[in-house]
Amino acid sequence: MGLRFGIVGRGRLGTSLEALLRAGGAEVDLRGRGEGTPDAPIVLLAVPDAAIRDAAALVAPGHVLLHASGASSVDVLRPYAPAGSFHPLMTFPGVQTALPDLTGVAAAVAGDAEAVVAGRLLASALGMVAVEVPGERALYHAAAVMAGNFATVLLAEAASVLERAGVDARAARAMLAPLAIQSLRNAIDDPARALTGPVARGDEATIQAHRDALRRAGLEDEAVLYDQLTAHARALRRSQARSAG
Repeated sequence: MGLRFGIVGRGRLGTSLEALLRAGGAEVDLRGRGEGTPDAPIVLLAVPDAAIRDAAALVAPGHVLLHASGASSVDVLRPYAPAGSFHPLMTFPGVQTALPDLTGVAAAVAGDAEAVVAGRLLASALGMVAVEVPGERALYHAAAVMAGNFATVLLAEAASVLERAGVDARAARAMLAPLAIQSLRNAIDDPARALTGPVARGDEATIQAHRDALRRAGLEDEAVLYDQLTAHARALRRSQARSAG
């Protein structure tokens, strides 16, 4: 018999992980909340953060119990033991869309020693890389939200600006996405060196032209966002100059 995992939660994360694990050859017992304990040695709670404690209380003893929350500590599962957490550092839009390729993607694991081993086993079954994050959990999750959710928000805001230039909303997102994706790839090794555009060139005239155009179009919120991000881009440029000096 191959690897067998239990998942509680039929939302986007639970159903996506079930499909990915099955595609990799593992057996999966997926159940909704209140449908009993899955028949598997490792049980993952893929439920909303507010529901973790209640869901954990329904899991029969004798399993390794993990939760999939990025923000919650292992304490929310207590008194269950062994207990831990397994948080995939990836977005899961659901099985109705294309499932993400998790090869090489990080999964944050924590908890009791046996739970960490279980988290590493689950990560391996998904093709992921298990990483123990020793610092404050809320900082870890804040970083994940900034990189994931805020990147989505930024693309949406940029597309709304392009719409004002006469481009259809969907076409605007499709036009900007390859630029955004490649920029992120370039930034992995050194964000300061990867920075391009008017801030990197010191082109203040173009920056002012952008600000003026945004305000003429009535995009005051976008203009404020542009100014804030420009300030951070300037700080990034200064850090490059200091390192070069």
